[in-house]
Amino acid sequence: MVIRLIFLLTLIFLQAAPAHASEGLTAEANRTELYAGDTLTLTVKANIKLEFNFESLFDPGAPQLPMPDVDKLAADFDILAQNQKYSIRTINSDMHGEITWVFQLAPKRTGTLTIPSLAYDGQVSAPVEITVREGTAPQPEGVIKDAFIELATDKEQVYVQEQLVITLKLYFTGSLLRGELSEPEHPTVLIEPLGNQREYREFRDNREYRVVERRYAVFPQEPGAMTFAPFRFEGQTRDANGAIKYLRDSAQLFTITVDAPPASFSGDTWLPASHLTLSEADIPAQLTMNTGDSLTRTLTVTARGLTSEALPPLPDTLPDNLRSYPDAPERQTDVLASGLEGRLTQSAALVAVSPGEVSLPEIRIPWWDTTTDTEKVAVLPAHTVTIRGTAAGPQPASPLPASMEPAVEPGTPTTTPSFPQIANDSSHFWAWLSLAFAIAWAITLILWLRGRGNAPKQPPTRTVSNREREAFENLLQAARRGKANTPSLLLAWANLNRPEKPYRNVGSLLREAGDDGLTQELEKLQRHYFGRQDDHQQDRWQGEALVAALKRLRLQEPGHSRDDQSELTLPPLYPQELASHH
Repeated sequence: MVIRLIFLLTLIFLQAAPAHASEGLTAEANRTELYAGDTLTLTVKANIKLEFNFESLFDPGAPQLPMPDVDKLAADFDILAQNQKYSIRTINSDMHGEITWVFQLAPKRTGTLTIPSLAYDGQVSAPVEITVREGTAPQPEGVIKDAFIELATDKEQVYVQEQLVITLKLYFTGSLLRGELSEPEHPTVLIEPLGNQREYREFRDNREYRVVERRYAVFPQEPGAMTFAPFRFEGQTRDANGAIKYLRDSAQLFTITVDAPPASFSGDTWLPASHLTLSEADIPAQLTMNTGDSLTRTLTVTARGLTSEALPPLPDTLPDNLRSYPDAPERQTDVLASGLEGRLTQSAALVAVSPGEVSLPEIRIPWWDTTTDTEKVAVLPAHTVTIRGTAAGPQPASPLPASMEPAVEPGTPTTTPSFPQIANDSSHFWAWLSLAFAIAWAITLILWLRGRGNAPKQPPTRTVSNREREAFENLLQAARRGKANTPSLLLAWANLNRPEKPYRNVGSLLREAGDDGLTQELEKLQRHYFGRQDDHQQDRWQGEALVAALKRLRLQEPGHSRDDQSELTLPPLYPQELASHH
């Protein structure tokens, strides 16, 4: 009976409309002084007099109670969460209701902030002044935070374009329901993520934490003081009693001093690296060639602490006796434990065109050793090449093309190419017969070439490379399973799919794609694996929307024809019921 009465009163209250203006509106903060990484609870209460009848009880269209105008809070605070509750009481036979709204607020800046007056049903609350201090709150002895950020760098001072490695660690307890961790941003700094983030467990003060570790290679482009915005984390977790807890922390990286290149550096291109090597393949120290011979020369420069794009082209100065036919240079950047390592490889075919003894000149690359803070020079020694005239031997029956004729020494008598001279009358028949065959062969060749030129040309078709196709399939599988390395696989595939415009990070790819759906799905994926605790929780991830967005992105490439769409709609490698399991 009591349960039915409570249920009836609850329904009556929820469907009742305010009969008069609210009898009072109050706004109260649980703390008026806090630090930048803290949150506060704002409680807003309203008391109203209620009137109800049985018609409104069964009217599903009865008006609902509105909210205070909390949009005013957005100027200085982030609303992390909100909830409301109701209570009913009787005063002098009148029904009164009390509505309570509870907001979790996070300050956006330090200093003196004001929670403005809030309005509700004609009544206004008093403003509340909040003081926000810099830094983080000192922890009382014996009290351990549920989440905190740690920052570290491998250096305190660098040169312009020198690599600085930033290590960002997030420690947290419990299972995250939601988590957002900021990344380093700077308008004049090149920032490269160093591989995938690591996730592991670590004990601190006899307490086990889950740790998310990210590493970044940072390359400042201007001298001066380099500062980053505070790194921030916001999340929600559930404690042992099932209650939701709000986690928030921030950490400020100290100021990094960036020096200009030393005036004593002698090179044309500034190359600050911890290690740099210059190597050569396929060229012996002493080399002998005949005119017309060719060989392949491969030069490779490797720099630890630089990207491959920072390496300048290698010099290609050669003596006149040699001609060079270079291939397109190959650039590759690898992720090592110490950071990035760039590699530039240049190959060229060298063809001997005239005899003589020549020298492949020495190659010198000045660079700055950031470990010893001194200038060093990578040297490739010179090579002596002896080019001889074409070796003696039987001459070809037909004249060589002009580009392949051997060089003629000065003073050597020359002869005009002609048909073999007829020695005597008995050989006239065979000479004329050979001439007839030659003319017939020439006519046949001309007719064949003319017919080939008139044949309809087939439009060139662009095919998808095996590496690109395999990379895209691996990307789709990772997206279906909600893998943490999906963003890095996306970046690797995009650079294979669009090699003419290499992407340095996923953000630049998303900005060019302009696909809000893809951006939202990647954000969902980040929130998903932030809160991942056990492998069986992967079943909760639904990756088909992300897979569809990735397929749309691939079709944006103008090089793909409609025939490629059939390839994109092939069934997955694994059945859907297995795709979410490891």
